[in-house]
Amino acid sequence: MAEDRGKPALSELFWGVTRRLRHAWRETLTPWDIAPSQARALGVLARHGTMRLRDLTDHLHIAARSTTEVVDALEDRGLVERVQDPADRRATLVALTAAGTSTAAAIQDARDAEAEAFFGALDESDREHLTRILGKLLH
Repeated sequence: MAEDRGKPALSELFWGVTRRLRHAWRETLTPWDIAPSQARALGVLARHGTMRLRDLTDHLHIAARSTTEVVDALEDRGLVERVQDPADRRATLVALTAAGTSTAAAIQDARDAEAEAFFGALDESDREHLTRILGKLLH
């Protein structure tokens, strides 16, 4: 499909929106001085609970060594802790601390507010259409 002169291609518009969302996400995290990968890990643990490092790696879709670095940084800040798996003493689980739970909730609230502001330019019908379209593309 040829691009109309002066009219950006759909993919350019999509990537432009993605860049704006990523920038907004980084800005949202500023009060916590936390990296997006760390915030994602907190979110996964908040949603799914305590899990093995390997399972966290699968949820984050990153390399195992990167997950270890993320967990190390979160552990240094007192947001997660490593605990022994009661079902397998050789295995280690990653769990949110009380501070991690409250931080994850605060970050999610801030992210929800940011998303509401970002998508606030769309009326309810546009939001429903965009949700349907993005769901179709995702799956």
